[in-house]
Amino acid sequence: MKQIAIDSLRPTQATHGRIEVVKKAKDYARLAGRKLQMAIAEKPIPIVLGPGGEAFAIDHHHVAAALWAAGIKMVPVVLVADLSSLDDAPFWLTLENRSWTWPYDARGRRIVFGAMPRHVYELEDDPYRSLAGLVREAGGYEKTTVPLEEFRWADLFRTTMSAPPAIEEDFDAAVRRGVEIAKSRSAIGLPGFLGDKSGA
Repeated sequence: MKQIAIDSLRPTQATHGRIEVVKKAKDYARLAGRKLQMAIAEKPIPIVLGPGGEAFAIDHHHVAAALWAAGIKMVPVVLVADLSSLDDAPFWLTLENRSWTWPYDARGRRIVFGAMPRHVYELEDDPYRSLAGLVREAGGYEKTTVPLEEFRWADLFRTTMSAPPAIEEDFDAAVRRGVEIAKSRSAIGLPGFLGDKSGA
C-alpha cells in the first residue's frame, strides 16, 4: 500500500474534534511494532490528487492528525480520484459537489477555499464536532457511510445547545443532552437517526 508523508497531506476540512484526535493519538502511542503497523494499515487515508499533484485527504482527518501527534510521519493512502488537471476553483467545486470537503470554521461559518488549512495538524478545534463523536459513541445515532455525517450532527448541536466544555472529563452532561436532542424530532433526516422516524 502506498504511503506518503503526513505533513504533505492537504486537508479538505477546516476543523476537527480535538478530543477525538487526542484519544486516537494515545491509542497509537500505546502500540509498537507489528501491532502499531497493523493499526495504521487498518485506516488508510482516502485521497484525491489536486492542482500540482498534491494529495488532499477527503476523510480520516482525525486519524492523520492523531498519527502525527503520536510521532508517526508516514501514512498509507488510497487514491480515490485524480483531479490534478483542474485549476484551484474547479477543483474545490468538484470536491464540494461530491461531498468531499467541509469549508466551515468552528463557529459553523462558511470560509473561502483559499483559507483552508495547509496541514492536517493545523485544523481548528470544534467542540461540537467532538460532541458529535461522543454522542454517537453513547448511542445517540448510528454511524453511516454518508459523507461528513458528524459535521451535520455538530451543526444540529451548535444550534440547539450551549457550547460544550473544552475537556472530555466535563462532557458528561453535554453528551446526555446531545443524546436527547439526537433522538428528538429536531434530528429527523440526519444520517444515522435512531429516534421516532414517524415524526409523531
